[in-house]
Amino acid sequence: MLLKAESIAKMMGGNTIFEHMTIEVKDSEIIGLVGPNGCGKTTLLKLLTEKEPVDTGRIIKKKGLTLGYLHQIPSFPEGWTGNDVLLTAFEEVMAVEMKMKAMEEEMAAASPETLDRLLSQYGDLQEQFALLEGYERDAKVQAVINGLQLTRLVAMPFKNLSGGEQTKVMLGTILLTNPDLLVLDEPTNHLDMDAIEWLETFIKSHKGAVLMVSHDRHFLNQTATRIVEIEDGEPYSYKGNYDAFVKAKEERIMQEFHQYEEQQKKIKKMKEAIRRLRQWANEANPPNEKLFKKAKSMEKALERMERVKKPVTVKKMSLTLDAADRSGKDAVTYEAVGKRYDQWLFRGVNLSVRWQDHIGIVGGNGAGKSTLIKMITGDIQPDEGVCRIGSNVKVGYLSQLFSYSDPGLRVIDVFREHVSMTEGDARHVLARFLFYGYDVFKKVENLSGGERMRLRLAQLMHDEINLLVLDEPTNHLDIESREVLEETLQQFEGTIIAVSHDRYFLNAIFDRTAWIENGKLTVYEGAYDWARGKRPQPVVEKKKEKPVSAAKPVVKEQQAPDTEEQIAMLEKQIEAMDLEIESVGEDWEAYERLNNGRLNLQTELDQLYEEWLMQES
Repeated sequence: MLLKAESIAKMMGGNTIFEHMTIEVKDSEIIGLVGPNGCGKTTLLKLLTEKEPVDTGRIIKKKGLTLGYLHQIPSFPEGWTGNDVLLTAFEEVMAVEMKMKAMEEEMAAASPETLDRLLSQYGDLQEQFALLEGYERDAKVQAVINGLQLTRLVAMPFKNLSGGEQTKVMLGTILLTNPDLLVLDEPTNHLDMDAIEWLETFIKSHKGAVLMVSHDRHFLNQTATRIVEIEDGEPYSYKGNYDAFVKAKEERIMQEFHQYEEQQKKIKKMKEAIRRLRQWANEANPPNEKLFKKAKSMEKALERMERVKKPVTVKKMSLTLDAADRSGKDAVTYEAVGKRYDQWLFRGVNLSVRWQDHIGIVGGNGAGKSTLIKMITGDIQPDEGVCRIGSNVKVGYLSQLFSYSDPGLRVIDVFREHVSMTEGDARHVLARFLFYGYDVFKKVENLSGGERMRLRLAQLMHDEINLLVLDEPTNHLDIESREVLEETLQQFEGTIIAVSHDRYFLNAIFDRTAWIENGKLTVYEGAYDWARGKRPQPVVEKKKEKPVSAAKPVVKEQQAPDTEEQIAMLEKQIEAMDLEIESVGEDWEAYERLNNGRLNLQTELDQLYEEWLMQES
C-alpha cells in the first residue's frame, strides 16, 4: 500500500461531500477515478495529497512516498522559460552537477599531491550523478517535449503562456519527476490525439502507481487497471479498464436491485403479519396476550433488520434532437479551400459532406479543424477556393466557446431569449438538462463549462436544424452526459459534422473521418480507429544523438589518471559499497539502490580491464 484514506469525511459550503470514506492505492496500479460532475473527485485528490485537510479520519502514506500532483500553477522567477520549468524536475541532479563543475575547476588548478584526493571525491559525485540517472536527463526531457508537443512552448517565457499551455508544461514537469505516485486531474485536457497516445504509453510504462480523474473513456480503456467510481459519496472499486467497469457495474446494480426487492417483499410480509396478529389479539375475547407478544417480538425483529439500500440511479440529461425537413443531397462542399494567417494553415482542401453523413474531423492542435467548420457558419471566409452550403440546409452550431450578450443574465432568461415559451415550460425543459430548482436562476457567468454546454444543448434541441456542426461537444461533460449525447446523435436523422479529440465518441458516432495535418485533408471511409490504422505514419529522420554525460574535468594531460589508477579507484569504491550493502540489514529499498550502483561500477570496471589488456598486448 502506498496511500490510504481511512474513514475520511469532508464538508464544503454546508454540504457533506464524503462521510466515512475509505480508499487505498497500491503500488504499480493505475486507478481511474470516475463519477458525475460535482461528486467530489477533484476534492478527493486534494485530500489524498493533503492539499486540503480532512474534517475527520486520516490519510496514511508509505514512509518516504514521493507524490506528483498539480493542483495549481506555481509562480517562477522572472524570465524563466518553459524549459527552465521542466528542469525543476531534476533539482537534485542539477545540484550534484554544479558540485562536479566546481570540482572540475578545482582539479584544473590542483597540485599533483591533492589531485588523487579530488579525483576520488569527483568519482563519488559521478557515481551519485549516475544513480540519480543524471546522464539520461536530457534524453528524458526531450522525450517529454516531443511527446507532449512542447517544442514551441519551452523556448517561450513561462509567464507569457496561456493557462492551458502552462498546464501542459507543468504536466511534463510532473512526469519527469518520476514519483512513486502520479496523481493526475483530467490529464488529457489541452492535449491532441498524438500527445494523448504518447501519454498513454508513458503511464503504462511508469514504474510507480497512478491515480487519475478522467472523463476520457478510450484513455481509461488503454491505461486503467482499476476503476473507482464515486457514487452518492461512496467509492465502488472494479478491477480492469473502463469497459470492464461498465459491465461489472451493471451486474452489481442488478444484484442490488434483486436483494432490495427481495427484502422489501419480506418487510411487507412481516408488516402484514404484525397487523394481523394485532387484529386477532384485539378480536379475541378476552384480548389474546400471547398474540400481542408475538406481534411485539416480530416488530423488534423488523427494527433490527439491516436494510438494503435502494440502488442509486444517477439523474441523466434528457436530450432529443429531431431533424427538420431533409436538405439537398450535398449538405456541404469544400472545393480547393485554403486559409492563411501569417502563413498558410491549409490549402487544397476538398471535401463533400452528403445528406445524413456522420463525419468526424480530427488532427493536431492548431491544424485548422475549428477553422474548417467555422466556414460552414460563415464566421470565417476562405482565402482561396469555396465552401458551399447545399439547398435547404439548416445549421445548428455548438461551439466549444460560449459568449452571451449579457453574462449577468440568468439561465432561464438566456434560454427563453433563444426559445419562445412560458417560464413554467422553460423550467420543465431545463430540468431535463439537470437544471433543478434555483439552478435556473444562476447567472450564466457563474456556470461551469459543463453547465454551459448543457444550456447550449437545451437551446439546440428546440432549433429547426438538419445539419449539426459540433466543435468539441464532449468537452466539460461528465461520462453520463457524454453517453446521453451519443445516444441522441445516433438517433438524429440529419447530417453531423464534428471536431473532437474524444476517440470513444468518434468511434461510436462517425463512419467517416477527415484527418487534417501538414496543411492537407485526407478522408477515410471509416471510424477513428480504422482511419488511424490506415493513416500513413510520418517518417521521422533519426538524428545521431551525442551521448549525454557530465563535462570532463579540465586538467593537464599528464595529470589525468591512467587506466591502472582508474581500475584501483573503482576497486576501492566497489569494496566500500560491498561493506555498505552488508550493513543495510532488512532495508530492501536501500539494498536495491546500492546493488544497482555496484552493478554500474562493476560494468565500468570490466570495460577498464578490457582497455588495460589491449594496452598490455
